[in-house]
Amino acid sequence: MESIILASGSLRRQEYFRLMGLPFNIMPSLINEDYDANLSPREITEELAVRKVNRIIELLQGRAPPWICGADTVVSMDGNIFGKPSSREDARNMLNILQGRDHHVITAVALFNGREKSIDCRSVLSTVTFSPLSEVEMEWYLNTGEWQGVAGAYKIQGLASCFISHITGSYTSIVGLPMYEFYVMLRENGYPYGN
Repeated sequence: MESIILASGSLRRQEYFRLMGLPFNIMPSLINEDYDANLSPREITEELAVRKVNRIIELLQGRAPPWICGADTVVSMDGNIFGKPSSREDARNMLNILQGRDHHVITAVALFNGREKSIDCRSVLSTVTFSPLSEVEMEWYLNTGEWQGVAGAYKIQGLASCFISHITGSYTSIVGLPMYEFYVMLRENGYPYGN
């Protein structure tokens, strides 16, 4: 199979690539993740995923391989975006807003097809129901440090799963890579899966 550049340092995305048996090289794009606040959460996620792919194309200066994958995940509620918390207090504020309510997790995947010189981008919206947290539970979770570097200040695949009462949509998308949709993208773009 042909190698894919994964424009991400996410360990979860790397795990899913390995699970799918995809050969890949890691090349984090390190883009500026500022966005136009007038865009919807889905539009923001898709724009960032495409921007990551374009950044790798730019860095490789015309030597881009046949395949590049970029992805981005955002947590949103009531039109507000919850990015990566900047501090413990920021994480506490996010979790206080999310607890006891439903929120959306959107992951966009952008796939560059070097033969066609095209980028296919798709996004998946899932709903997560966070149970109410006591002050003791909040402190326990914050003390784990698991909130660091993740959108919405929690990892559903980690200890935060203790507080997730329900999800609607794609679990793998919430983690960071919607595997079904990504597989369909590969197939529809002619990736030689299994060859």
